[in-house]
Amino acid sequence: MRTRNLERQELRRVSGSHVGRAGLLYEFMSWLQASALGHAMREHGVWAYGIVNLVHILGVASLFGSVLLLDLRLLGFWRKVSLRAISEPTVRIASAGFALAAPSGVCLLATKATEYVGNPFLYIKFPAIALAIANVVVLHRLPAWKEHRIRELSSREEFKLAVIGGVSLFCWFTAISAGRMIGYW
Repeated sequence: MRTRNLERQELRRVSGSHVGRAGLLYEFMSWLQASALGHAMREHGVWAYGIVNLVHILGVASLFGSVLLLDLRLLGFWRKVSLRAISEPTVRIASAGFALAAPSGVCLLATKATEYVGNPFLYIKFPAIALAIANVVVLHRLPAWKEHRIRELSSREEFKLAVIGGVSLFCWFTAISAGRMIGYW
């Protein structure tokens, strides 16, 4: 109870002193850290944090492993293997990986969220994830992606998919690298 009151006092103190985007981020991070999730992550000990971290790592590994295979195929590797044969399992596994990585990442962040506000890698990781997700939305709206299961694609369509694959690899690699570096800042 005492810890909660101190955190609320700190939140009130900084709420008035920070302005602009940095202040809003700090307020959000303070709220997240002071939330029931933040308390649960801190109060359930090392094993809870370790298990959530393991789930996060498994989610990221599933996500990036699948994305890597699919994006390399989009870039022109393994042309003898149909895009359909690679896309069907990798999209499902990547989706499941993201479904594990995102909520477990929020749990990890909630543990000590305010400590990350000044971390430059945080400001790289989240925009990279946002761009990667936007890239997925663009991919799924392309006619070439919609039709790759039912017909052969033209070289122009394959080029468009290759660009999407390259952007995807860049964004996810950036997000994962920045995420890894957050802990060392």
